[in-house]
Amino acid sequence: MSTAALREEICRVGQSLFARGYVHATAGNISVRLDDGGFLITPTDACLGTLDPARLAWVDAAGVQQSGDRASKTLALHRRIYAAAPAARCVLHTHSTHLVALTLQGVWSADAIVPPITPYCVMKVGPVPLIPYHRPGDPAVAALVAERIAARPGLRGVMLDRLGPTVWHASPAAANAVLEELEETARLWLLCQPKPAPLDAAQLAALQAAFGCTW
Repeated sequence: MSTAALREEICRVGQSLFARGYVHATAGNISVRLDDGGFLITPTDACLGTLDPARLAWVDAAGVQQSGDRASKTLALHRRIYAAAPAARCVLHTHSTHLVALTLQGVWSADAIVPPITPYCVMKVGPVPLIPYHRPGDPAVAALVAERIAARPGLRGVMLDRLGPTVWHASPAAANAVLEELEETARLWLLCQPKPAPLDAAQLAALQAAFGCTW
């Protein structure tokens, strides 16, 4: 996909997230890795529902901004994720309501904020660990996320306590799909009373054999 097309795709995904309530006001950010090693990232304090392709921040491989509005304060986190996960081409962060509510109420575990209650949560997302609370934009978060990726190279996302999920994948559309599945799983988990049992070991093994996913 050309750089121009990627700019349009970032704006399309941002508008979709905003329209469906996955982000609000100026919360959230999106970046993509370019073929030359640089990045496009949404500007700081930008509304994802009204992004302008021409005003997206272009940052070179060294992290120096070359054009566009001032890059999101989460740039350091995005760059660290790309360095730790070579297959990632898009990083997406939102303040999705049910996922943030889950951290306020209490996650399933620090290593997996929601249990494997549906096959698509296992197939499309996998376990998502909790990153302890830090202020927005705190550079210390980047190192914690990189440690999690190193411990589990197939990781597709983390949850920032009280802030929201950060997910990554091979394209903006694929990262968006991970986010949607994760938010839906959190919504189901919060809604169900009593809480459902997770898929058992045999069911997880069958999913792994059929689809190559792990938990």
